[in-house]
Amino acid sequence: MRATVEGTQRFRERHRAQTDPSFFAQADGVWLSAIGLGTYLGEVDDETSARYEQAIARALALGCNVIDTAINYRFQESERAVGRALHGATRDEVFIATKGGYVPFDRALAQLQQKQFAEAAGAYVERTFIETGIARAEDFAQGGMHCMTPRYLEHQLQASLANLRLDTIDLYYLHNPEGQLGEITRDEFAARLRTAFEFLERAVSDGHIVRYGAATWTGFRQIPSARDYLSLAELIAVAREVAGDAHHFKAIQLPINLAMPEALEHKNQNVNGMWLNVLDAAQEFGVMVFASASLLQARLSRNMPNALRKSLGADMSDAQRALQFTRSLPDVTCALVGMSDNAHVEQNLRLARVPRLSEVELQKALR
Repeated sequence: MRATVEGTQRFRERHRAQTDPSFFAQADGVWLSAIGLGTYLGEVDDETSARYEQAIARALALGCNVIDTAINYRFQESERAVGRALHGATRDEVFIATKGGYVPFDRALAQLQQKQFAEAAGAYVERTFIETGIARAEDFAQGGMHCMTPRYLEHQLQASLANLRLDTIDLYYLHNPEGQLGEITRDEFAARLRTAFEFLERAVSDGHIVRYGAATWTGFRQIPSARDYLSLAELIAVAREVAGDAHHFKAIQLPINLAMPEALEHKNQNVNGMWLNVLDAAQEFGVMVFASASLLQARLSRNMPNALRKSLGADMSDAQRALQFTRSLPDVTCALVGMSDNAHVEQNLRLARVPRLSEVELQKALR
């Protein structure tokens, strides 16, 4: 099972009375809520996992049908919490995204001190991936913490499917691939990207994923001369080389918030000879945009300037104002926000009843 147009439409219709008409939008054949639940932060313990499970259930009840996670979040415990939370959900109504690339380790390593962790992590990589032939030592980057070879991604995808208790994942991201550019040439990076995309297209054919993309931190926000810059046009070109116009590279993720507005302000993407910001470039290519760090890990939830408060909404908390800004951007498919307890879910999803900001209101906020 996977998220379907029929299932997500059913979800939307069921929540029509409690949501503004602008809260759901159709993207790549499915109806998605403008706010999604993220699972990055939190302690690696049963209590935090239980709170995530409760938060996911409450978010679904309030009209949020986008859940974002990654195999390395909380030493795999976030994926496992999502898997348990989905047990009572109608699968074709919910859009699940996860990520692969970073070595995830497991819960047993979470309690180790820094020196002990470094030693145990190295042994884990050697035992799990190198000795088994899944990857070579030279395939890892970022201090041995990141890999995106086909056999490694296959191993990680199977682990994610097991953690999530799913047969099919709606969106599978390469996780911060730009991090590899600190250690390899762009030609080598392009070659690694191509083989990764070849595997991901096979995973689509095999029914393990529906679509894939790139979840980034710096890549799409940098100037073109930066070492870790990513060109969306080049990623799309690789996908087309691998699978033609029927490729399944359908989404990107990057930080977009009031303190990190580069996706709006930097015209760093060359599309057919024109320099566009990444949001406009994504629209040109028909690629969904998922905004991460909408609250900048809660730092935008307090001490907002009064002028900005006035432009974003008088009857809101600072957290709601920051989230309202990001989810209102015209080319943002969904704004992701970490929600590990019901109180945050209740507060953030009050916005489901509120219209998105107009273009004029958005411009005022950016001044």
